[in-house]
Amino acid sequence: MTALYEARALTKVYTGGATDLTVLDGLDISVKAGEMAAIMGASGSGKTTLLQILGTLAEPSSGELFFEGKSVSELEEKQLAKFRNKSIGFIFQFHHLLPEFSALENVMMPALIAGKKGSEIEAGALGLLDQVELGNRASHRVGELSGGEQQRTALARALIMNPSLLLADEPTGNLDARAGNLVFNLLQDLCRKRSLAVIMVTHNIELANRMDRTYRLQDGKLTG
Repeated sequence: MTALYEARALTKVYTGGATDLTVLDGLDISVKAGEMAAIMGASGSGKTTLLQILGTLAEPSSGELFFEGKSVSELEEKQLAKFRNKSIGFIFQFHHLLPEFSALENVMMPALIAGKKGSEIEAGALGLLDQVELGNRASHRVGELSGGEQQRTALARALIMNPSLLLADEPTGNLDARAGNLVFNLLQDLCRKRSLAVIMVTHNIELANRMDRTYRLQDGKLTG
């Protein structure tokens, strides 16, 4: 099976100080549909920078991104924003939910921003909340949800646009072991059922060992 998403020769160099700082040094990474890949590495090694570039939220100094064999790097800004909204879901260590809205409204938000009508997406959003075992909490505001429930709501929100790729930055890092395992188990199950490709930054060795591939980022290079 060919790669769904691929980065080739990615480099990220920060300039402006006394010396240039090379965070990513010509690295390659790829992930197939239905595959989960972990990225591990020390704090400050560039894992979040790599995830931001993969998510087209930041530009590399050099290198290219390919989705289903087609170059993403050549897209103009409007095309890139459309691609990002449709094809990539994001989940972070801190859920970034909007506290003034309910769980259901938070899940619907990316689709509303994309111009879809609430009546068209409410059933799908409720279905996603059911899948992450929060169907009975749909009307609750963020402050009424536990940390694990908030992160599961964020997972449902990341999937509302039916992306092909999910990028996760320490999604269980702010949770206790039980809640973290529940979030990961749900993510793994959704990955298999939806043929969703997942790239996850994590410090949790146990979780990394449960994924299909594990990369280690060190000195700007990926191994594994």
